[in-house]
Amino acid sequence: MILFLSTIILFLLAIILFQLKRKREQNDTIRYMHTKLQAIMNENEQTNEKILVATSDQELQQMLTTINALLNDTHKILAKHRKTESSMKKMLANISHDLKTPLTVVLGYTEMLQLQQSLKDTEHNRLLSGIHLKTEEVLKLIHTFFDLAKIEAGDTEYPITKVNISEICRKNILSFYDMVMSMGLHIDINIPETPMYALGNEEALDRVLNNLIANAIAYGAEGRVIGLTVRNNATDVYIDVWDCGKGIEEYHIDSVFERMYTLEDSRNKSFQGSGLGLTITKRLVEIMNGTIQLKSIPYEKTVFTISLKRMLY
Repeated sequence: MILFLSTIILFLLAIILFQLKRKREQNDTIRYMHTKLQAIMNENEQTNEKILVATSDQELQQMLTTINALLNDTHKILAKHRKTESSMKKMLANISHDLKTPLTVVLGYTEMLQLQQSLKDTEHNRLLSGIHLKTEEVLKLIHTFFDLAKIEAGDTEYPITKVNISEICRKNILSFYDMVMSMGLHIDINIPETPMYALGNEEALDRVLNNLIANAIAYGAEGRVIGLTVRNNATDVYIDVWDCGKGIEEYHIDSVFERMYTLEDSRNKSFQGSGLGLTITKRLVEIMNGTIQLKSIPYEKTVFTISLKRMLY
């Protein structure tokens, strides 16, 4: 009997010692996790480190998985924040530059009007016209900037409904017909006669197409031809806006949709825009749950392709 009781006592002591050891290991692991997490949080933007612990405790394993998932999400948010912050700084710097130029011209014209009271009517009107033109440039840039801000803040509503892509594309390309003809360009339109429907918003799509066609005319005029093609497969409708101009080099392609991004050789040219047009275009396409892609072979073909979810009749 004594031997039996001794065996039981030893067995219970072994269990208690095992539990104490396990509890101590668990406490050490939790303490390490806390210290490591504190260090990672203090370094936040400088590290993508995770908490790695070898443990057989399933509850700790689940906790580690959750913590590392949260750290991964935090790293992504911080990276996005840094990219947005850098983009905003660049945008503000470019806006300051683009505002400064026309405002300097306006200031010069007004000083001439003030200092030279005896100007001829023709010269007086020329200066006033210059002031008017440059003021419109400033207002257009400011409106474009606030349009992007409202779109990104979700302050502008674009209800998604079934829209007739063929009709919208036809209407938009025809609105540029006189301009294209006056520039001596050929226009290649390939739009199905039958209606082709997709999920979208007519107002947003009008603005997207207006931006892309205007860009094709502005930067693709050297190729002497611009085009618009509507096509589809079983699930999507595609809109291609293309030209055969100087195109965009491959190393620029990933950047053209960024805020205020403009090709250096196009800045301050007669067709130079605000650098926000393609950013707004991409945001509007995304609002319609679509995608936009760019492919370009300089002086052969540059194509912006919009993809929207197809709707059956």
